[in-house]
Amino acid sequence: LIANGEKLAAFALTEANAGSDAGGMETTAARDGDHYILNGTKQWITNGGEADIYTVFVLTNKSKGARGASCLIVEKGTEGFSFGKQEDKMGIRGSMTRELIFDNCRVPVENLVGREGTGFMIAMRTLDKSRPMVAAQAVGIAQGAYEEAAKYAKQRIQFGKPIAAFQGVQFMLAEMATQIEAARALVMATARLIDSGAKKYAKESAMCKVFASDMAMKVTTDAVQILGGYGYMKEYPVEKMMRDAKITQIYEGTNQVQRSVIASNLLKEF
Repeated sequence: LIANGEKLAAFALTEANAGSDAGGMETTAARDGDHYILNGTKQWITNGGEADIYTVFVLTNKSKGARGASCLIVEKGTEGFSFGKQEDKMGIRGSMTRELIFDNCRVPVENLVGREGTGFMIAMRTLDKSRPMVAAQAVGIAQGAYEEAAKYAKQRIQFGKPIAAFQGVQFMLAEMATQIEAARALVMATARLIDSGAKKYAKESAMCKVFASDMAMKVTTDAVQILGGYGYMKEYPVEKMMRDAKITQIYEGTNQVQRSVIASNLLKEF
């Protein structure tokens, strides 16, 4: 049902005190016979309130910290499961983001994904596969901004000629195009590695996410610059692209965390 688009799913890991430090989660699931009783909140969850199925990461053994985390499937409509306010975001405003609230929410034991205590590992492996998707999103945003900037540069007349005739603008467009293609190649290489059945790809996933998202922020900012005052107006699309690009540097792990992931993995190779 999820694969064919009939139902939406959501990934619920982040909490108010567990962002980059995902192991700091506080939402709990206490075993009670053939059910778990969930209590706590999840923050900034994409598709919150819209999704039918939620993968929720909880502590089934608080004394073990991250090693006591587990993953449960919770369905919308389950008693004790509700939603907070719709977040008013800077970008990706077409995507619903809400808080998930669990108040003595009873979930059947058979909704456990894997085994108790493997939740953190499941979350990290999921992120290794989802980071290239964020990178692909970043490439698409940048491509759109670049195309808008190039078209505008050929149409906008200043000093008696299109601004595309000025070397300063030409160099900006050349740099934008080059960076986009470099990011696209890195994303495709990472996707190819994952599809090949490779067991380890955390480093490559982090690399393509960092490079593509930083590139998207730079390209969209330059697109706004090329459009000048018009670029700053909501009447034109590039300011939206710049706002949308920013989140790609933040979610699925901040780019600062990604650089730590890259460093820790590459140092194991020597």
